[in-house]
Amino acid sequence: MPLKLPKIIGHRGCAAYAPENTLEGIHMAADMGVEWVEFDVKLTKDEVPILFHDSTLDRTTSGTGNVADRTYKEIMELDCGSWFGESFIGIQIPTLEQAIDVLIERGLGLNLEIKPCPGREKETAEIALDLLSTIWDDHDRLLISSLQPVSLEVACDMAADWHRGLLLPEEWPENWAELVDYLQVSTVNVNANNVTRDQIESIIDKEKQILAYTVNNPDQARLLQSWGVDGFFSDCPDVLEEGIFSVH
Repeated sequence: MPLKLPKIIGHRGCAAYAPENTLEGIHMAADMGVEWVEFDVKLTKDEVPILFHDSTLDRTTSGTGNVADRTYKEIMELDCGSWFGESFIGIQIPTLEQAIDVLIERGLGLNLEIKPCPGREKETAEIALDLLSTIWDDHDRLLISSLQPVSLEVACDMAADWHRGLLLPEEWPENWAELVDYLQVSTVNVNANNVTRDQIESIIDKEKQILAYTVNNPDQARLLQSWGVDGFFSDCPDVLEEGIFSVH
């Protein structure tokens, strides 16, 4: 059964309106009527799964250095909101468990991107999926994605009946089509800014759903849709919704 995906998925929560990968962003997406969100999971030094994108803390927190070098307790002492705006000063990096609780409370679907720190591709997937399996039972509203085939391989082994998505970087690996088959993915997630029509058609030939990241411009979304893209990750889902799907 193909996964029933919405046309628009909130990127890192709702990244244009709230700090990325935060509970505040998830709530904001829900308040806007977004049906699904995407966020990234990686591990602290002591193997607590948290919502975070970068390998280092510098861009979005009051801390510096590698995420993988900090314990959960140290991570909790950091501010991850003030870089974004005054109204978000003092908010904390959430754990995966906290985020899932909010998703369930708000009735949202999830694209969980496994975003391991270098060298932790296997354990990040194992720990995140182990936690997820204890509290999430809606298989129709869950997509596990990653750039790392090793992480998706773990998902195949641990949770074969959950849908998987292969994330493709700007430069597609030569064996991408083999990976699609081997990992038995439901979706292929492509970079909207440099994907070509030919590439889209090559995925359509594989009979996989196509999601494009990160699309904030309705014109770009319409073009990609005309090529056969099924859905979009967006920082500003309302702008995309208004620009593509509203009846004028």
